Amino acid sequence: MGENMNHVISAKGLEMHFPGCDALRGIDLQVEQGTVFALLGENGAGKTTLIRILMGYQQPSVGECTVLGLDPIRDDIEIRRRVGYVSDAPALYDWMQIGEIGWFASAFYPDGFIDRYRETIERYELPPDRRIKNLSKGQRAKVALALALAHDPELLILDEPTSGLDPLVRREFMESMIERAANGKTVLLSSHQIAEVERVADKIAILRHGKFRIVDSLSELRDSVHEVTVSLSDPLISLPQVEPPAELLSEETEGRQRRFVIRGEIEPVKELWSSRAGVTAVQSRPASLDELFIACTRGETNLAGSATADSAKAKSWGRRA
Repeated sequence: MGENMNHVISAKGLEMHFPGCDALRGIDLQVEQGTVFALLGENGAGKTTLIRILMGYQQPSVGECTVLGLDPIRDDIEIRRRVGYVSDAPALYDWMQIGEIGWFASAFYPDGFIDRYRETIERYELPPDRRIKNLSKGQRAKVALALALAHDPELLILDEPTSGLDPLVRREFMESMIERAANGKTVLLSSHQIAEVERVADKIAILRHGKFRIVDSLSELRDSVHEVTVSLSDPLISLPQVEPPAELLSEETEGRQRRFVIRGEIEPVKELWSSRAGVTAVQSRPASLDELFIACTRGETNLAGSATADSAKAKSWGRRA
């Protein structure tokens, strides 16, 4: 695969087939150096499968990828040396103490690991003499994060990294990812916490049934995705279809109002619908990331007419402080 040196992660045509399940169905992905890239998707969308392929724990059925210019299958040990990785269920040696597991891991990394590890567990208020088996879920998550950060990796891959953390620690950790990106490091994270992703991500990808529905910068999505509300004199009135360059992501009906989430140029759509007989008003506003996520993950059933998504409350897009 031709490699762009700015692409810390590059994947083309990734597919992963299990008996009775296609976990990934053609994934193309490029993650640039010095960015925070967020994967969003419901449970079972394929996020963890994709991350496991990137880390070399799973060989794809079809396609290829590189991480830091390395092949995850052939160069898996080198990738794990250079990448900080936290899985959705970190495996830790339960019989070890918090201090001991840091000392044990330091043997695999250059000098400085143990000092950074000790600084982090102190900041997380973790007692070094506490055994792993006696830790809460949140404390285990903190140990896993401390281990992943201690060798100051050029790439962090995080699968639901803040699960179990208290809100303050979660916020501080996520905001520290912005600092890492500013220093030229790269972060790929999978998260269900849409609000925290809004605060830190440069780029997002929304995964649905093993395929990307959206891959774009957060700033571009803020400008290009809108909710359009159409008021009708008769709920049975039909509207012209949305045509390119606009894209209809979801539709729902409540009495004489129809709400659409549309990506792209909406002014021609609004003008066309406003001129339709029986249309009494057409209003639009920027959609939130939460609304975009709902549109991408539930919009297929909406457009098929078999279900209606819950209406998400309007809110502003999160911005970095």
